[in-house]
Amino acid sequence: MKEVLVNNAYPEKALLLERLTGGGFNMPPFIFVSSESFAAKDFGDLELFLARCRESFKVIARSAHPMERYFKGGTFDSIQTYADIGGIVYARNHMIASALTEKRLSILRQQKFSNAPDIDLDQMGVIVMPFIEGSSVMAKMLGDHWEFGYSGNTNQKVQREPYVTQTPRDRRLLQVSEDVQAYLGFRCEIEYIISNDGDIHVVQAKDISNIETLEVQENLRSIRLDGVRRIRKRRNYRERSIFVMDNKEFYLEIIGMCEDLVLGCDGTPPSIDDIVNAVALEESGMEAFALTHHRFAVLGLSIEIPEDLHQVANHYLDDDPQMQKRLSEALRRHGSMIDYFLSEADTLAARVKLRVNLCSHDAYGIDTVRAPIWSVYWRQERHEDVIREFRLLGFKTGDTIGIDISADDVPTMFRV
Repeated sequence: MKEVLVNNAYPEKALLLERLTGGGFNMPPFIFVSSESFAAKDFGDLELFLARCRESFKVIARSAHPMERYFKGGTFDSIQTYADIGGIVYARNHMIASALTEKRLSILRQQKFSNAPDIDLDQMGVIVMPFIEGSSVMAKMLGDHWEFGYSGNTNQKVQREPYVTQTPRDRRLLQVSEDVQAYLGFRCEIEYIISNDGDIHVVQAKDISNIETLEVQENLRSIRLDGVRRIRKRRNYRERSIFVMDNKEFYLEIIGMCEDLVLGCDGTPPSIDDIVNAVALEESGMEAFALTHHRFAVLGLSIEIPEDLHQVANHYLDDDPQMQKRLSEALRRHGSMIDYFLSEADTLAARVKLRVNLCSHDAYGIDTVRAPIWSVYWRQERHEDVIREFRLLGFKTGDTIGIDISADDVPTMFRV
């Protein structure tokens, strides 16, 4: 779907509200007052609108800057004010002053980290609506489900904290949200006011089709595993730098070097020193990683060394016993280093037949309170498919991964 085009004078917020008026939705009346109208004190249309709002005495003035769509929601203020010209002018002045003071740091951070544009606050327009007593609800689709965020009702003596749910109190909200999104034709965030008598009023919509949400991206680059082993269930999410361990691939490389040494190859064949140094380099890489990352995870594409490859690597150079002895000793040291390295990781992702052997300190010690040891796994019958997925998604040493454990103890792993 094409992005909504907004010219320099007409903000997206006002444009989408005007589009929704043709969809038969329950919306309060509103008027957009441009910055040019404020500069020229041209308030004729606003006066006619406010004359129809006298009974409520109050209106809500919502910020409507032409560049506002590039900033996150809530960056600019909405103000309850009196239903007269002076109240609207006051509300706009308050919006501008707030952007220069209490919201200044937020605006600067969005310009630095989110590429939000420079903004001329004198272009601030205002959308005016009658004030509706009730509670605010924000709705948006995340992935394949709707999420509803409820704010506390300030009119109640005992107030409830804001909360997020996938099950709205009023089932009509789900249908209205689907209808609004279908009518506009793109993914959007919708704000409602639920009046005290239960009416659902659509008061705002924002195009979020170009905003990346973590959950959607996770679905594109994540792998669902089969289970988790952990003693202390403190949290259900963690992020770690990973070391990708593929000892099958490593042994194939060593055997390939042995083959080049014995049978020759294009160019200069490797020496036994080159082969032993390759083993040492693999060890030093594990040690350097462990000394760089306080807490880390190991993704075990292949931790156990296949028996056939173990036999080949430890006997390929049998025709030269001295060379074979040096290589076999290097491979034994490498095997010990694997065990030392794995014992320092607090997170292991591997097939189900591999598990961390925990002593009591590993399981219950004080160090496990902040970072209990996790071992997430996939079933043996899925091993080749899961490894293929990991390779396809390009997981590599140094990546930061997230592991999210569902209420059913099913982990999902993804690159952050």
